[in-house]
Amino acid sequence: MPTVPSDLIGAEALSPLAGSPLVLVEPGDPVPPGGVMVAVDRAGALPLLDPAEYDALVTTRSAAPAPWVSVAPDRLDAQLAAAAQTAAQSPIATAMLARVLRLGETLDFEGALELESLAYSTLLGGGEFARWLEAAPREDGGAQAADPVRYERQGDTVTLTLTSPGNRNAMTAAMRDALYGALVNVLEDPSLPSLILRADGRCFSTGGDLPEFGTARDLAAAHVIRTQRSCARLLHRLGPRAEAHLHGACIGSGIEVPAAAARRIGAPDLVVQLPELGMGLIPGAGGTASVALAIGRHRLLWLALGAFRIGAKQALDWGLIHSIEP
Repeated sequence: MPTVPSDLIGAEALSPLAGSPLVLVEPGDPVPPGGVMVAVDRAGALPLLDPAEYDALVTTRSAAPAPWVSVAPDRLDAQLAAAAQTAAQSPIATAMLARVLRLGETLDFEGALELESLAYSTLLGGGEFARWLEAAPREDGGAQAADPVRYERQGDTVTLTLTSPGNRNAMTAAMRDALYGALVNVLEDPSLPSLILRADGRCFSTGGDLPEFGTARDLAAAHVIRTQRSCARLLHRLGPRAEAHLHGACIGSGIEVPAAAARRIGAPDLVVQLPELGMGLIPGAGGTASVALAIGRHRLLWLALGAFRIGAKQALDWGLIHSIEP
């Protein structure tokens, strides 16, 4: 007989409607049904287990292989507490992200984008996002450049540059539309040019423009717009022709979009973060497809659970970037 609940009643106890769905288990312990399962290897032994049973795998062993996440022993409890706090604050978004990542593994890239967008629109209409939005300061996002994307061509290479450092190259609707239009031109150019995507200013992009959050009134239409005008989709379609140069802060959509490029180069000051769960949302600019493809769903979920930041070296070790260059 199993030592943990294996029926529908037991699974319902871990529903996000019943509280936090996060379950921390030691490797080798029975895995209960439902919930967001995180295996915690405090001994750093890297025991044999089936990664398919878990949503994240955390160990104190340094430089652990994928899909494990290495956390220094003196930081483990603090990181577990941060993850638990996020799951308690946004239980539905946390459970939905884990499910989207699991299902996304069974889909092609564009199918995973569709799934992500459907879940994102669902959460935009949810109470967790509404509570975050009500409490969030309504600050001016900064000056948006009149022409937020610069198009340059030299020989067989097109360079697209985000040119709005005044608002840290925030992915406003105007920025997204300009980038989408430029990517369409590159993708449909019969001469098949190579593409370099980069940004002006101190950082590549700090992600979505906060003043625009919560402004969509028709969430079904927002899903259609999000998928039809997905910059991540076009970058992925470019295949080996696309290269992204990343520097400074790459937050939220600021990493989700360029992660879809076949080759990614990071500067030494690169910092990556996925903060969406704390807002009652999941990555919604393609990250559950692009970032998951680069680093795997287990590591992506852990980054999102605590909105943990990683630098250039860890991004390189995990495969989020392919090289570090000034």
